[in-house]
Amino acid sequence: MTDPSATFLLFGATGDLAHRMIFPSLYNLLSDGLLPDDFMIVASGRTEMDDEAFRADIDKALQKFVGADRYDAEVAARLKAMIGYQPVEAGKPEQFRKLAERLDGRAERGLSVYLSTPPSLFAPTAQGLAEAGLITPTTRIAMEKPIGKDLASSKEVNDGIGALFDESQIFRVDHYLGKETVQNLLALRFGNVMFEPLWNATAIDHVQITVGETVGLEGRVSYYDGVGALRDMVQNHVLQILSIIAMEPPARMDPTAVRDEKVKVLRSLRPMTAETVKTNSVRGQYSPGAVGGEIVTGYSDELGQPSDTETFVALKAHIDNWRWQGVPFYLRTGKRMPARQSEIQIQFKPVRHSIFGRAGGLEPNTLIIRLQPEEYIRLLIMSKRPGLEREVHLEEVTLDVSLTAAFAGQRRRIAYERLILDLLAGDQTLFVRRDEVEAQWTWIDSIIDGWKEAGVKPSPYASGNWGPSSAIALIERDGASWHD
Repeated sequence: MTDPSATFLLFGATGDLAHRMIFPSLYNLLSDGLLPDDFMIVASGRTEMDDEAFRADIDKALQKFVGADRYDAEVAARLKAMIGYQPVEAGKPEQFRKLAERLDGRAERGLSVYLSTPPSLFAPTAQGLAEAGLITPTTRIAMEKPIGKDLASSKEVNDGIGALFDESQIFRVDHYLGKETVQNLLALRFGNVMFEPLWNATAIDHVQITVGETVGLEGRVSYYDGVGALRDMVQNHVLQILSIIAMEPPARMDPTAVRDEKVKVLRSLRPMTAETVKTNSVRGQYSPGAVGGEIVTGYSDELGQPSDTETFVALKAHIDNWRWQGVPFYLRTGKRMPARQSEIQIQFKPVRHSIFGRAGGLEPNTLIIRLQPEEYIRLLIMSKRPGLEREVHLEEVTLDVSLTAAFAGQRRRIAYERLILDLLAGDQTLFVRRDEVEAQWTWIDSIIDGWKEAGVKPSPYASGNWGPSSAIALIERDGASWHD
């Protein structure tokens, strides 16, 4: 592990993500004494303003997003003293020169650059840094998703950054990997002897991954339309969860070993065709309805015009390798769902032979891993119902581990705290490697191409429902049901 970066350079510092997540994360890291000594934060955006104006803006954001119970004026003052604001716009070399003057030789002591900007600005921003002499062997660069909109554009973005940075210096962000419960999947699988022997096609019937959102466009109109749920959620968050669930045990907990196993899974996803998308995928778009007791409008009403962009997608995926042959992975994600939840269900197969007869009430075991909003691991097992009957009657009981309760004394971390800390330290384990991104896009492109060739259009679903009825048919025709 190298020395932590002494300087954090944030592009897109006036944006929503910076205010809601990045600066509150930096505040928490400072409060816990986890930032390096003599740390400097250089915030950059296109807006012209001085240091004091930007610091005042960040103080308001901290009061709003850190929470009244954690906001401490003294810690906030220490953080603000570290922050300098420098207006920089891609394609303006003189502004990058002023940025270099502001950094005043600090780049040699480690510079972590965070691009919270549209992907079209990634390569021009990196080029500006190079021309200003700010890229050294100790410079690291982090990029927010999306990395392109298909495989070709992804390669273009990666080529642009890769021409200036070595892969070991590039940190592709998927904030789901910063969540404690996603990281806990590794601990659950590889830190407990009882799961790994059963974690395969011999014992598992199918796997479900659900990522549901109650919100609609929420001000993301310009980005979301034309992108849709498949590119926005499945290509990154859902496939990253799938790769952790399905990966082979890595030799050790290091960036190369972990990501090697993840990319093997992603490359094993069976591509879809114009024929298979008809039975193995569902596209949906929310229409007017009610979410959380409130009446909401449909997607086209929010957008102001008709659109073929999907806000919901359900998929039946197959991983063609020895461990998972014949085990379907059912994936679904959507907006305007009944609840905001991210959840994994591992459905085990029934016991091979029941000694309890028809009256036994035997059900296969189920493991449910809830990622949000509450965090828990729940195992459904069979137990004898108390009583004196001669016939044994079984009932399903729950072994429930609430991570929120088990670690009640510990604050729930913002995912970006872990990611920023790892970026500063140079640890790439929880970041996405180029070959992972391209393997993800290869599979997603096969679905998009299949939809185009087969003419698959989004089916409407009323807001407040779990997608179109065809999403229920997708899984129930296999004799299973979504876990809602």
